[in-house]
Amino acid sequence: MALTRIGAGDVTLEVEVGGAPDGPLAVLVHGYPDQRRVWDLVAADLGADHRLVTYDVRGAGGSTAPSSRAGYRLASLVDDLVAVLDHVAPDGEPVHLVGHDWGSIQLWDAVLHESDDERLRGRIASFTSISGPALEQLGRFLRDTSSRQRLPTLGRQLLRSWYVGIFQVPVVPELVLAVLAGPVRRVLETTQRIDPSHWGESFGRDARRGVNLYRANRVRFGRPVTRVAVQLVVPTKDAFVGPALLAGIEQLAPDLRRVDVVADHWVVRTQPDVVAEAVRSFVADVGARLSAREA
Repeated sequence: MALTRIGAGDVTLEVEVGGAPDGPLAVLVHGYPDQRRVWDLVAADLGADHRLVTYDVRGAGGSTAPSSRAGYRLASLVDDLVAVLDHVAPDGEPVHLVGHDWGSIQLWDAVLHESDDERLRGRIASFTSISGPALEQLGRFLRDTSSRQRLPTLGRQLLRSWYVGIFQVPVVPELVLAVLAGPVRRVLETTQRIDPSHWGESFGRDARRGVNLYRANRVRFGRPVTRVAVQLVVPTKDAFVGPALLAGIEQLAPDLRRVDVVADHWVVRTQPDVVAEAVRSFVADVGARLSAREA
């Protein structure tokens, strides 16, 4: 993997490019509280026949952090994606996006609005989403479960998302993560069945900074529709994103494929071969369809 640093507005991003030079181009974006290393096991498999790009999102790993909470808004995260695409595919080559957790949430924002953004229009070939629904999907879920008949469904998801409310409290989450980063990390490694090598030394700092993702962004109630082919990889034992949260998502992405995997939230670490094969199959299918249209 070749490492480089690129400017993206108010931050500098650390980017790695590797894999098969002549393969389809895939950009893999990590979530919270991870960094690009979360993709290492998937990349070791998928890189055999795909050109791969991973990068530390703003505030994580080797990338710098914005100076204010507003710098963590989805608009800025999409700006970062554009900067990466301009660097690795300056000729406008269509790319296949893969996102996990907050990496998926930010990529949904790019995918749902690519037709209205001249920087992205025609540059996204496909999108594989793992454990990170669009903010518009969250709005749909809240609206659809607010009736008395579906309050139990809403309650179960709120229990899964208990930490989101805590992250809204000023200062306290950062203090806890500063003092107890080690124990928090060990609890996650144990409960999520993650190998200790999953996180690097920057875990505590990344976790403290990334809290601002939850503070700077809010649920949306719009109904955009994307023409991009979307694949959901759904860990059926996800402790944070319940299956009910994804109901009706085909209304946002009509060209939809779903792959259920018996796994916890960090399926990209516990079953990287399954994730790599799902992406490989989807990219091949989308590529065949694009070639058929051009013929």
